[in-house]
Amino acid sequence: MSRRWCTPVGINLLLGVPALVPLLMLWFLLSNWPLADMGLTTRIPNNEHDDSPKAALLFFGPVIAASAVLWWIANRPLARRTQLTAPGYWLLSLTCALIPFAAAITVLP
Repeated sequence: MSRRWCTPVGINLLLGVPALVPLLMLWFLLSNWPLADMGLTTRIPNNEHDDSPKAALLFFGPVIAASAVLWWIANRPLARRTQLTAPGYWLLSLTCALIPFAAAITVLP
């Protein structure tokens, strides 16, 4: 039974540690523009001179995209080797990759 999920859990927990940086970049983009426009978050006070996310997206976009592609490349061979169904595998992998991010957010003030 543990062969079904042990390797993907370990790999994705390890991949979740370097994924902290692109996930924080993604949160910065989301919280400053679309979520702030909906009234769910507030913008960073010193960011009022730039109302468009173009500059941030120019710098953060390639990093976020590259890390998503690397995560997919690392998980693709594992998805074929496990006995889990495809939706179950990808849900488990995404959840395990987000655990370090969730832990970092709860620890940070």
